[in-house]
Amino acid sequence: MPANLTPQYRKAEEEYRKAHSPTEEVDCLQVMLRLIPKHKGTDHLQADLKTRLKEAKAAVETEKQSPRKGPNYRFPRQGAGQVVLIGGPSSGKSRIIAELTKATPEVADYPFTTREPAPAIMPWEDATVQLIDMPPITDTHIEPYQINLVRSADGVLLCMDGSSDDAPAETAEVIALLGQRKTILSSETGFDEEDFSLLRVRTLMIVTRGDDADCDTRLELFHEDVPTTFETHKVELDREESREELRELIFRSLGQIRVYTKAPGKPANYESPFTIPVGGTVEDLAYKVHRDLAKTLKHARVWRESAHDGQTVGREHVLYDKDLAELHG
Repeated sequence: MPANLTPQYRKAEEEYRKAHSPTEEVDCLQVMLRLIPKHKGTDHLQADLKTRLKEAKAAVETEKQSPRKGPNYRFPRQGAGQVVLIGGPSSGKSRIIAELTKATPEVADYPFTTREPAPAIMPWEDATVQLIDMPPITDTHIEPYQINLVRSADGVLLCMDGSSDDAPAETAEVIALLGQRKTILSSETGFDEEDFSLLRVRTLMIVTRGDDADCDTRLELFHEDVPTTFETHKVELDREESREELRELIFRSLGQIRVYTKAPGKPANYESPFTIPVGGTVEDLAYKVHRDLAKTLKHARVWRESAHDGQTVGREHVLYDKDLAELHG
């Protein structure tokens, strides 16, 4: 029997996936249990949720009694989304960060120059995306925090050096190691309805040094050995047009639109748009602006693509990229 999960439940599920602490997990799981349809098709999922809620509550108590020591690799989201860069040794992750952001990671021809995760902000037009560089993943070097960052990310860039004969096998190993930990690099993000511990994460495979003469041959070898559902894109970071194409590709992969806002009687703010998912509504925008506004929102006036200029619309009105909205609480 199909689960027939509602859009409201899916939103709560997404919030749970992005949770960075046991306390946040408890809150999200309680909402999910309240929203999940109650029928035979969801019996197994309900049981999984109750088990995870029990585990999350136990983790909250453990943290209270013995606070975790050591570094905390939890990065608050910034911009249109959080994208984690992963790959084998010398796969080009840090070079991407160096070229697309103002960060200055160590970039060298020897492996393991990245020793801990590091966030940076990538601009694209009038929006931004948070990129997180991570240490390489190998069978001798994979940390629990790396799995957690991948599972909670809005997107993943799987990096592969197109000029290296070792890269196809190293990249295949990254995919396998994550798969062994119930994390599947995929074309879409979502939990498996039959096994709630299994999570697919939207991924783009970025092949650096894409102009190398034998890059296509290495890619063919990789795809012959590893079946994938995600897109593969070659880039050459020495060329400006390739770097700009990569910026846009990363932003578009997040499935977000930009919406400008204005307060009643005030000029529009065209410099710092809010970002909401494609298909997002006036209510989604209000929630992004402030949670209290989402509760008191009565209507909005919208200009540009999704409505006639200045048209009054309700909470469920769907917005389009570069719309201007005036929210009335």
